[in-house]
Amino acid sequence: MGLFSFIKEAGEKLFGSKEIEKAADAAASDPAVQANLDALNAKAGQAIATYIETQNLGVTALGVTFDGASGTVTVQGQAPTQEASEKVVLCCGNVGGVVSVNNLLVVAAPADEARYHDVVRGDTLSAIAKTHYGNANKYMAIFEANKPMLSHPDKIYPGQKLRIPALA
Repeated sequence: MGLFSFIKEAGEKLFGSKEIEKAADAAASDPAVQANLDALNAKAGQAIATYIETQNLGVTALGVTFDGASGTVTVQGQAPTQEASEKVVLCCGNVGGVVSVNNLLVVAAPADEARYHDVVRGDTLSAIAKTHYGNANKYMAIFEANKPMLSHPDKIYPGQKLRIPALA
């Protein structure tokens, strides 16, 4: 649980983050625009919730809100495992326009938290595995830990945040 930081420009394009930014700026000086901003925030929150649900992580009572002015997602509900909770945070944070995720999920089976790695230009899963595990051949552990958000070991991008679980 807690607040996690992400790179705003990196990630899935699930909603018009630029449109929300403009509405947030306008709402600051014109309260009449607030209803439009609220509608855009609700639409973005629903898009993120739908994305989480498509990952089949087993989260129940999922609630997702988005604040376009700060770029913050707040996620609530019940996660079956620590891994599922961490994957939900990554689903939220690896979305364009999101700066931070406030994780308020309750975990049914708490466990040690994974470490995280921010992907930079030139990174590969093998290089990340070498850095964190001392063995480049352990890249599949990172790939598996980030499925279903990752569809292929070669499809990572700068700015993405990945889970780095402890090796069993």
